[in-house]
Amino acid sequence: MATVEQIDKDIAVIEEAVRAIATELESSYISYLTALGQAVAKQLMLATYQLCTQAYPQKFASLSLNERQQLQQKIRKLGQEAAERLLEHTEADDSLEFSFLQEEADLEPAKKERFANPIELVKWQQQVERAIASTVKMLSSKSNSVLQLAGMLPDKLPLSPLLEAATTSLEATPEAINGTPNLLNLLVETDNSQEAQESTVTQITAIHLRLVEIELAEATVRVGRNQIRNLLAQLSKIERDYQKKQRERDVAEAEAAWRASWFEE
Repeated sequence: MATVEQIDKDIAVIEEAVRAIATELESSYISYLTALGQAVAKQLMLATYQLCTQAYPQKFASLSLNERQQLQQKIRKLGQEAAERLLEHTEADDSLEFSFLQEEADLEPAKKERFANPIELVKWQQQVERAIASTVKMLSSKSNSVLQLAGMLPDKLPLSPLLEAATTSLEATPEAINGTPNLLNLLVETDNSQEAQESTVTQITAIHLRLVEIELAEATVRVGRNQIRNLLAQLSKIERDYQKKQRERDVAEAEAAWRASWFEE
C-alpha cells in the first residue's frame, strides 16, 4: 500500500500535467475564438443575404437604398460585436485568469491551485462553452430583431419565444434542420380575423446560427475545435487519474490515523 507521501508525489506529477494542458487549452481557445468570431460575422452576413434574396426577395427589393444599406450595416455591426465578445469569454472574472492575462508567478495561491486542479479546469472550459453558445444564440435573436424592424420579418409575431421552442425541438432531432445553413423555417399559425375559427399557417424564415454549421463551413474554426477536443480527451483521462489518487490519499490518511490511535488492551 502506497504511503501518503508517495501518493502526494503522484498527485504533484498529475497537477504538473494539468498545468501544461491548461496552457495549451488557453492557446487553443484564443485561436479558436479568434477564428470563430470572424466566421460568425461572415456566416451571419451570408445567412442574411440568403434570407433577403431567396426567402424574401420582394420585401428586400421594395426597401429604399438607404433602408437596405442601414440593414446591412446593422447586421455587419452585430457580427463585429459578437466577434469581440467571443474573444472576451476567456477573460471572465471567474475564469482561471490564464498567463496571457497575468503571469502565474504573480497569481494568488488559490488561483495557482486552480491551474493544477483538473476538475476546476473542466468547470472553466464548460463555462467558456456556455458563454460561446449564449453569444451565438443572442446574435441570432438580435439579428432577427433588426430584420423585423426593417420590415423583412413580421413585426407582430413574438419571434424569440417561437424560435426558442423550435430550436429546442431541433436540438433533439438535428436531422430536421435542412436547407441553407444558419437559417430556420418556421410554420406559424396566426389568426386571420376576429373569429378564432379562422386562421392561416405562415412560413417564416429566420436567422438561426449554429456552431456545428459554422464549424463545418469554416476550416480554421473546425481545426481549432479539433485541437480543443484532443486536449479535452487528455484532460478527461488525467481527471480520472486525479480522482483515483485523491481517493487513494483519503484511504491512506484514514489508515494512518487508525494505526496512530490504535492500541492493544
